[in-house]
Amino acid sequence: MTAAGLPMVVPARDLPARVRIHEVGARDGLQNEKTVVPTEAKAEFIHRLADAGLTTIEATSFVHPKWVPQLADAERLFPLLDDLREVDLPVLVPNERGLDRALALGARRIAVFGSATESFAKANLNRTVDESLAMFEPVVARAKSGEGGEVHVRGYLSMCFGDPWEGPVPLAQVVRVCRALLDLGCDELSLGDTIGVATPGHVGQLLAALNEAGVPTSRIGVHFHDTYGQALANSFAALQHGVTTFDASAGGLGGCPYAKSATGNLATEDLVWMLHGLGIDTGVDLDRLTATSGWMASVLGRPSPSRTVRALSHKE
Repeated sequence: MTAAGLPMVVPARDLPARVRIHEVGARDGLQNEKTVVPTEAKAEFIHRLADAGLTTIEATSFVHPKWVPQLADAERLFPLLDDLREVDLPVLVPNERGLDRALALGARRIAVFGSATESFAKANLNRTVDESLAMFEPVVARAKSGEGGEVHVRGYLSMCFGDPWEGPVPLAQVVRVCRALLDLGCDELSLGDTIGVATPGHVGQLLAALNEAGVPTSRIGVHFHDTYGQALANSFAALQHGVTTFDASAGGLGGCPYAKSATGNLATEDLVWMLHGLGIDTGVDLDRLTATSGWMASVLGRPSPSRTVRALSHKE
């Protein structure tokens, strides 16, 4: 390790030269915290993340405040980010009402959140998988229609590897819903290992099955949880397959309120440490990112779960 707290760089063959980190801490992370973070602190968090070099930062959610009270301030928060013109700020929208709210504030990137399994679709959306796809159809259609300018649409798909009620999820089941989301008009997919049960071989198998079904790797992102300590190993498997979009959460914030066995998201710092050690460009300043996550941990009143944040903090 260098004096600056950076890993020694040993490039690996046949890996992408650069990846894009889709930072989810401000939305997916904070929505699962018991503490409701003040709007101004959320805005500062996002600005600090941008200052650390992250160029895609999921800002908030336009879900009804009754269901996600931690993000009830979306209308107040989003205008505080107007100065971040060089940063993509996706927002989660569950339905057309959420889309209306997002478009009214000038959002240019949205995400819908589906499930590969019936049990989780029922728990999270109170709908079947096909009913949830039908709900997304007008949302995506309007977003892509050019209403106020074309909007980029991401399709999140949870429970791609395992479900707490149904167990391992058949590849064909995941492929079907991924294909359906793309057919609706989604620009990219995010494959969620919501309860963290995936292993590297499973990751490679699913990515290969998607390719065989006509889903190009360039339109796939991955979203790993670290329940069994496999998130980085799974990320490496995705890298070997050519994936260049990785979801991660600053400081390892977040989990899943509808899947009690889920631990936090893959920490952005842990991912960056591995990527930088492999010689892969992320555009992220690890020192600034670590300081940001340490600051947010103090706002939340608890230590950061990120191993890299803890390790680098102890060296100060």
